[in-house]
Amino acid sequence: MSTLTVPPVLPSPREDAKKLHKAFKGLGCDTRRVIQILAHRNSEQRSLIQQEYETTYSEPLSKRISSELHGHLKKALKLWLHDPATRDAIIVRSALTAPVVDNQAITEIICSRTPSQLRRMKELYLSTYHSPIEHDIENQTSGDHKKLLVAYVSTPRYEGHEMDPVIVEEDAKKLYKSGEKRIGTDEKTFIRIFSERSSPHLAAVSSAYYASFGNSLEKAIKNETSGSFMSGLLTILRCATNSSMYFAKLLRKAMKGIGTNDSRLIRIIVTRTEIDMQHIKAAYYSKYGKPLTHAVRSDTSGHYEDFLLHLLGTDY
Repeated sequence: MSTLTVPPVLPSPREDAKKLHKAFKGLGCDTRRVIQILAHRNSEQRSLIQQEYETTYSEPLSKRISSELHGHLKKALKLWLHDPATRDAIIVRSALTAPVVDNQAITEIICSRTPSQLRRMKELYLSTYHSPIEHDIENQTSGDHKKLLVAYVSTPRYEGHEMDPVIVEEDAKKLYKSGEKRIGTDEKTFIRIFSERSSPHLAAVSSAYYASFGNSLEKAIKNETSGSFMSGLLTILRCATNSSMYFAKLLRKAMKGIGTNDSRLIRIIVTRTEIDMQHIKAAYYSKYGKPLTHAVRSDTSGHYEDFLLHLLGTDY
């Protein structure tokens, strides 16, 4: 459920483009006006505004934003301009080609997306960067983490809610035999089950695992695996059982303690606003006893803070 609010009477894309151009003109940028327009337009509307802006002023809107704004606000706004699938492709490409590969961002995006979202992202990745995402993952990541990511983006998965309880029980037993029951871990079995099964099926496997063996599947993963591979498995499992709580906890982690992980904060708020941010806000409140907006106010400032709060909407 989205937290994006759009005006009841919407200006035309041409009107919005003109207002944005006016906000950029003169000494200093009217940043507040830019935020008020762009933070309240959906993906399709933002695309039309960008088309109008470039047609009218012979310059991409993203380029003008880059020259007028700076810091975290610029990064957040430029990311926000894109549709969800293009945005995911940009984030993953940037993480894969960074001087130090950002396994955290890659795992967070790939392992939390539905099969249809991944399919669309793969298409856009290929058309934009002229390289299959699987190829770049193979070249830039390593070990079991690489094998999991490649399998997860390559394997078609059922997106419905039906499941076979017999296969659920079998998968729970296979995971137990491949991990806790033996010395060493059969990573191939974990990769196969986690990359081939639907989210409802994996959630049921998690319940069956606990019922049969008295230990949580999440704890077993933590005991049997490590590093980015562990993070990938946990992301898949947590998104299968409660994706809203998964993102709520990541947001808390991004803002907890000294300093803020602004890259993660921007990534989650911008990518989830039009999908399920209302549910994430509810999960955050139920877990931590205060609204997500309060935490964002405490950890950000200025126009950057304003933009994120516009996306988040009113307090839960």
